[in-house]
Amino acid sequence: MAEEKNAGFTIKDKRSFDEQGNPISAAPEETTNTAAEDSRTAAEEASNRQSGLPPEINFASFVLSLSSSALYHFGEIPDPVSNKKQRNLIMAKQTIDILGMLKEKTAGNLAQEEDALLSNLLYDLRMRYVRETEKDRVS
Repeated sequence: MAEEKNAGFTIKDKRSFDEQGNPISAAPEETTNTAAEDSRTAAEEASNRQSGLPPEINFASFVLSLSSSALYHFGEIPDPVSNKKQRNLIMAKQTIDILGMLKEKTAGNLAQEEDALLSNLLYDLRMRYVRETEKDRVS
């Protein structure tokens, strides 16, 4: 079972040992996309948006989703239902802490771009948190 396609997602066996405990030697997977793959992916995402399907979930979109949640809790993004901005610094800090834990647990396992994205988002969110808590102290 090296790879299976099922119901719109792919299952890849990434175990480094077989059932008998013998090491499996596999050629490293190529991680760079060609221009054709990028345009195909963009076309698929545009098609998904038109059909109401959510965009593909990858590490970057997951991290950006969490950072959007933090921005919502900072009161910078309005609630999609009520269209009102709500501020909850406790939840913003929790989301920032989740991103920090994710960075710590994935150290050494991210592509350079993913690591840079996560580091930059964490820096920005932590600085926003400091500014917001200072505003509360001054008030």
